[in-house]
Amino acid sequence: MASLRFLSTLCAAAALLIAAPAFAAEDYSPAERALFMTNHLAGTRPPATLHYRFVHSGSEGEAFEDSVAIKLKAAAGGKCCAATADFLSGARRLALPELERVEGNPAVLYFLERDIREMNRLTKGQQNYFRKRIRMAVYQGATLRDVTVSWRGKEVAAREIRIAPYVDDPLRVRFEKYAGKTYLFTLSDAVPGGLYAIRTRIDGATPDAAPLIAEEMLLDGGAR
Repeated sequence: MASLRFLSTLCAAAALLIAAPAFAAEDYSPAERALFMTNHLAGTRPPATLHYRFVHSGSEGEAFEDSVAIKLKAAAGGKCCAATADFLSGARRLALPELERVEGNPAVLYFLERDIREMNRLTKGQQNYFRKRIRMAVYQGATLRDVTVSWRGKEVAAREIRIAPYVDDPLRVRFEKYAGKTYLFTLSDAVPGGLYAIRTRIDGATPDAAPLIAEEMLLDGGAR
């Protein structure tokens, strides 16, 4: 039952994150299309596992390093992919049910699901509120730029998508300490699973202070 409840929550979260509010179906932003509507797994031949390093640092809370594994296998009909995940470990482990059919890299939604839970824990704000702010930021507040990244010692083309969901939030006074949080998604067709990294950052109180919280999920073989 717990797995079913989580799967329902995750599906609802996905719908919130990819649905453009009150606009025509074709009116999706480039960032939405890149993050949530692209078949990141098109070149994947299951079975396969995507391995990510997860690093948490900053002046608030205990620093740690952990791992994320997205396990892909053939879905019903033999097409890619069904997915399971080992997302962090021990007390930090996020329990996730199997997804029977995915095309986009599920690591994106899993990372955001954990992030939203952390925002809820830190601020006591509603999880759906944070989901909606992220959705709106991807829809109308994202900046995109072409970059190169280091993948297994080679420079490859990538695209960065940056959002700051809470900077113009009318309710930011309720969680001002965390309102400057930024998210940076790095996508590349040249890497397995299409997702190179996700990074979040909340700056410290002064420009020369260490970040309050910084997190990074980086594909194994990538460079920090």
